[in-house]
Amino acid sequence: MKKHILDLDIVSNEKLGDKHVLMKLTSSATLPEMRPGQFAEVRVDDSATTFLRRPISIHYVDKEKNELWLLIQLVGDGTRKLATLKAGDSLNVVLPLGNGFSEPLPAQRSLLLVGGGVGVAPLLDLGRYLRQKGYEPTFLLGARSGKDLLQMKQFERFGRVCVTTEDGSLGEKGFVTNHSLLNKERFDKIYVCGPTPMMKAVASFAKKSDIDCEVSLENKMACGLGACLCCVTETQSGHKCVCSDGPVFNIKDLTWQI
Repeated sequence: MKKHILDLDIVSNEKLGDKHVLMKLTSSATLPEMRPGQFAEVRVDDSATTFLRRPISIHYVDKEKNELWLLIQLVGDGTRKLATLKAGDSLNVVLPLGNGFSEPLPAQRSLLLVGGGVGVAPLLDLGRYLRQKGYEPTFLLGARSGKDLLQMKQFERFGRVCVTTEDGSLGEKGFVTNHSLLNKERFDKIYVCGPTPMMKAVASFAKKSDIDCEVSLENKMACGLGACLCCVTETQSGHKCVCSDGPVFNIKDLTWQI
């Protein structure tokens, strides 16, 4: 898929609590095609401590409005600088990068999308895509507390939403792998994005249950093109760059001990 370097216009940059912003971007030209699970490399201007682009998952593509949404977690100087941008400002991005989630096989009708923390980001556009294809996905979203759950109303547009929180303030108490849904229903395919321990726990469940499963890795990335080799992960067929060979991998291709 062709990569583009674009100066996009910021439509809005909304704070979601203390740790996240939802940035909506547009262009005078039609945005390029993007697949769920791909990401963008974002340039951070006017930051004395930020020299590299920041990889941000593609959160949602609104084709009717010609908008791209980025859900940004504020973790350092670069992302905090992005949070200060206002409507009308410009943002330079390289996209779409990486390989996204694969389409389910014809027999895979019951689909579970599992996200933890800011790892929910790529699952919203995946839910949109699957719903447009005639699927009715189920989302299983986890967070430390109810206030840390993001974009709940948006997820509800595309499927059933089940929730876990570590403190029990919303949904079932515990981790996503503790949710009663996993014992009550059988799924044909699971898509996962979030902290590595959570993804490994879901992958272990999927393997034991003989369920096809894809995970979106969150290794640190610099170039986004597979040149700098800082995001390499070990796979069954050797070392691969998460940014160019992934970020989405089938768990059968990884060497995780699950």
